[in-house]
Amino acid sequence: MVPPPTYNDIMIDVKGYCAPRPAAPLEPFQFQRRDLGPHDVLIDILYCGICHSDVHQARNEWGESSFPMVPGHEIAGRVARVGSKVRRFKPGDNAGVGCFVDSCRRCPNCKKSEEQFCDVHTAFTYSSTEMDLKTPTYGGYSSEIVVDENYTLKIPPKLPLERVAPLLCAGITTYSPLRHWKVKRGQRVGVVGLGGLGHMAVKLAASLGADVTVFSRSAHKKLDAMKLGAEHFAITTEDNAMKKLSKRFDVIIDTVSASHDVDVLLGTLRVEGTLVMVGASPDPLPVAPFSLIMGRKRLAGSLIGGIRETQEMLDYCADKKVFSDVEVIPAAKINEAYERLTKGNVRYRFVIDLKTL
Repeated sequence: MVPPPTYNDIMIDVKGYCAPRPAAPLEPFQFQRRDLGPHDVLIDILYCGICHSDVHQARNEWGESSFPMVPGHEIAGRVARVGSKVRRFKPGDNAGVGCFVDSCRRCPNCKKSEEQFCDVHTAFTYSSTEMDLKTPTYGGYSSEIVVDENYTLKIPPKLPLERVAPLLCAGITTYSPLRHWKVKRGQRVGVVGLGGLGHMAVKLAASLGADVTVFSRSAHKKLDAMKLGAEHFAITTEDNAMKKLSKRFDVIIDTVSASHDVDVLLGTLRVEGTLVMVGASPDPLPVAPFSLIMGRKRLAGSLIGGIRETQEMLDYCADKKVFSDVEVIPAAKINEAYERLTKGNVRYRFVIDLKTL
């Protein structure tokens, strides 16, 4: 077992964008990362997706954010240097970093490659600390990142890196529950919300052979939903729209990160169906017990995936040619992108071109 890294006194100067304090506009930021240890990989970041979580964190809407914050956990780039004992990567390789950069490596969850649920400490890619519980982590809105090779993902060559970057969060966040609840051909899957997460849920569920229905308040998204692979489209604000879908679905992936009616969604599940929450509303969502009792239904949650499953997802998407639909922006437009994202004005993921730093 490879031990966690130690932290040396030699540092690498890095450029990035940070949120200096809660709800403040992001601004250019110079900071330092550790130099390479024997098991580390230095990645020149080429693209980083903008996740809705970045907005929640930068505005401290979930609480406990740490500042100054360099957001970004959908990182795709190229290996620049490797430590003396690195075996899985060489300079010039494509590489990715997702939502965490380390964990204890010894607890039961880490040993099962469920590092996102580490019992000791998951070192998230930003707004967190390294395993020493002191060194702050800074994310992918930056020029370089140093990560242990065991927490670095291999991106197959010749893929469009700008479309791969969002897979490191939006992709694995939706792939993991589809795999965990064993979605397969012929099953009926609902996807609530057609944004960054939702459009990946549609693509992945359709690629698995499921019959997909998109739930949305926006009628103008119907054509997009069909192009992405959905067979059906439900406008949730229309009279009786949800009643018509009663007891229809095996699994529903709920990507909405705002308050909404969970009981109505539970009513569209078949007996023993599962509603999986992957969107994170800042506000509590009430649930009536009988919405679960009548039909032995499950209300569940899912958080990204471990390193092994994330690598599986990347390889699957490369094989099936399932990538994110993106709008590439220069770093100077990050604040504009945040405002557009909160209004749902993106199809379907902003991705920062880090060459523009």
